[in-house]
Formats: sequence, structure tokens, C-alpha cells
Amino acid sequence: MSDRLTRRRLLKKTALLAGAAAGTGLVRGPVILAAGSPNSQLATAVIGCGGRGTSSHLPVAARERLLALVDVDERNWAKAMKFVAEKAPDARVSGVRTYFDYRRMFDELGRQLDAVFVATPNHHHALPAMIAMKLGKGAYVEKPMCHTVQEARAMAAAARQFKVATQMGNQGRCGEGYRRLCEYIWAGAIGKVTEAHCWSDRANGGTGPRPPAEPVPPGMHWDEWIGPAPYRDFHRDLHPHEWHGWYDFGNGSLGNMACHVMDGAVWALKLQWPASIEAEYVQGGTAERYPVGTRLRYDFPARAGMAPLKLYWYDGKKPGAKDAARGDEADNVSKDARNRPPLVYELEKKYGRDLGGNGTLYVGEKGVMYTGCYGDGTRIIPEEKHKEFPAPEKSLPRIKGGSFGDFCDAVRSGKTSCASNFEVAAVLTEIVLLGNLAEKAGIGKRVEWDGPNMKCTNMPELNRIVQVPSRKGWTV
Repeated sequence: MSDRLTRRRLLKKTALLAGAAAGTGLVRGPVILAAGSPNSQLATAVIGCGGRGTSSHLPVAARERLLALVDVDERNWAKAMKFVAEKAPDARVSGVRTYFDYRRMFDELGRQLDAVFVATPNHHHALPAMIAMKLGKGAYVEKPMCHTVQEARAMAAAARQFKVATQMGNQGRCGEGYRRLCEYIWAGAIGKVTEAHCWSDRANGGTGPRPPAEPVPPGMHWDEWIGPAPYRDFHRDLHPHEWHGWYDFGNGSLGNMACHVMDGAVWALKLQWPASIEAEYVQGGTAERYPVGTRLRYDFPARAGMAPLKLYWYDGKKPGAKDAARGDEADNVSKDARNRPPLVYELEKKYGRDLGGNGTLYVGEKGVMYTGCYGDGTRIIPEEKHKEFPAPEKSLPRIKGGSFGDFCDAVRSGKTSCASNFEVAAVLTEIVLLGNLAEKAGIGKRVEWDGPNMKCTNMPELNRIVQVPSRKGWTV
């Protein structure tokens, strides 16, 4: 189903700003220009109009030339357009069409589009991006760029084949911090790096059985929400955000945050495939749900002049912290300091510095460096050591306009060189998702990974989450 939405109808429908539409830029006809022109307006669609899709993707897409909104929850259509009306008065959204199935949207509008922005649950990332690429259209996809390792490989191969602009939404890759980190590490600021400690205060998982089935809310197209995943009846703790914590739909705290937090280590330390991954600590979780707290160890061999590396991932709430989204629920709040690196506590106490809820420490033979969630705050610790080291030359190019600007410029110019294009992003995404195998295997079970052949060699039963079959009609 589709429906043409004008701003006037939406404002009337939501009883907001009634009668004000006629005098604003939102109702003027869209300016139609060729995408090949550097100054042209791109014809866009936003797939997934929840929190991130509306707050971040939609303003960008609407300042181009928005053709379609796709969301399985019809209530989100009006909310999205209301947001545009209030936050992006220069947007071009007259005659926008709405869909609850992106396959139908591509059938009807695919040839007219220049680019799509995907901000759905993780299990819906790969398919719309693949459809867009096969049509020769640019694809911007939220992190992680897909739900499984096999999808990451397939998306990277498609980006190479179809030569279109692609970008994963790990915006730190376009920022100053991680570029400065690379320049310092490569200049030998802390010598050979042998350990990296990455942490996040997210707790996207749970305990206990699946909640009982409930009626599907009005306006919710449940079969389309399930999409490629195994079918289940609607129940609480899935929509709109809690899907992160379920194996069938999300990737836990790793999937939610590691593409931001781990990005600096993967880039600066030139990581590709780990030899193994092991869960050293797991709190909570079930056969269907991710843990609420973990400590994982990735073991990487020597590569490209870099020493062998142990990369640690920690997630879960700090002891005693409250979950902002769900309150102080026992299954989402850690009582254990193992959810953060011990070195973080030591450095915070020693230097009186708060290292935040998300970040990375890089431990070298000559010292320690720190980056925040998106690469912000890149410094050698302590500050005196940072000031003593001669600032290296800025050898990496700088990106103007951030992650979205980088992508839109690439679509306009016909380039494929976005900072986190799918070939680049696939490496980071695969490393992140391999941690899910270790979580599934359990504490103390070393998962041995054959990167070239994309399989776990010592526990073949884990390969069922490396490549997950899709429901009929939703195959990538």
C-alpha cells in the first residue's frame, strides 16, 4: 500500500499547525534536477522512521528531494512529517508517498530514486540496501550495516560490482578524532600496541522467557516488521527499540555500539580477521536473548607491521546505574565492575578524569592512548605525555559535512569513495558480529575463525548464525 502525503494533509491529520501549510517552503513543488550535477537535489527515500530515522536521516533526505517514507508502523508517518515541518522548514516534501513495505516502494519508485537511507532494525538492513545497489542507487545504512557476517560479505561484493555510493552510519569514521588517532599510532606515539580495551555502557539484552503474545497494535504491519526473520507473534519487548536484545532481530550491545567504539582500533591497528574470539564473562542472556553484560577477547595475529593484538570488548551498565530507557530493572543493570576495563578505573582514579560510558584504551609498549565513542577526546594519557610527543603531520584527508554530507556528495558526483563505504564497513561489521558467536558459545569456549572461508572451524554449530536463511520473499 502507498499513499501520497502532502504536508497540508499531515498537519491537518495531526491537528498541528492547521492551515499554516500554504505559506511555507514545505508545500512548494520539488525541484527536479539530475543527480549527476554537483548542485542537484537527490531523489531520496527513508526506510525506517523511528527515532534515529526521523531525527537524523529524515532531515538530510528531506533537504534533498524526499519521494517516500517507509515504516511498518503507520503512526510514524505523521510523526516523521511533523518533525520535518518543525525542524527542516527548507525541506522539499510535497507529495511524499508512504509505504509499509520497502519492496513495494522499490517496485513503484525505485527507478526514480537516487539514494535511500535505511534506519530499520538490524535484520532489515541488508535487503533494502541490496535492492538499491542492484538498481544503481546509493545506499546509506545505519550501523551495524547488517545482521550477519554473510550479509556483510554480500553487501561488500555488491558495492564492488554495482559501483554505487554506499555508507554505514558510524559517523566517527568521518570525524577528526579517529583520523588523529591513526596518525599518532602510525607515528609510534605509544609504540607497538598489544592490547585494546573497548567498552560501552549499553545493556541490550535480557533474561527470562519470551513474553506472551499480544494483539498487534493498530496501524502496525507485523508481518512486514518480521520480514526475513523467523516468524513469531507480536509481544512486548520488541518494538520500537528492544529488538536490539533478541538474536533474531538485533546484535545486542555489540551491534548497537561497537561499530562506533571499535572503529578506531580496527582502523588504526589495521585489523581484519581475528584468529579466535572468546567470552571471558557473561551476565544474563538466554537462547533467544543477548546478555546484558559481557567481556569478550578477540585475538588478532601480527599483520602489516603490527604486533599481535588482544582486543577486549566490555558492555553493560556501570554498577548501580539506571537504564535510562527502561528504568532500574534488575535484568538490565549490572552489579559487576567487570562490565568495564579495570584499567579505566585505575586511570580515572589516578588522573581524576572521567573516561565516559563508551570508549577505547590502546595499550602500547610506550604508553596508553584514549578515544571516546566516536573518536572524540583522542589523547595520550596522561596529558603531559601527549604534550611531550611531537604532533604528527595530518596525513589522512579530512571529510567535510560529516557522514551524511560525505555520502550525498558521493551520490551526486558518482563516486564510491565514502569514508565508511560498504567495502570498508564490512571489515568492521564482521569483526563486531563475530563477538555474537562468542556470546552464543558461552564462557570460556574459544571460537576459532577461518576468515577466508567464513566459518567457525571448531564449533560448526555456530555457523548457523554466520549465515541465517531468510523467510520466503525476503531473501537478500
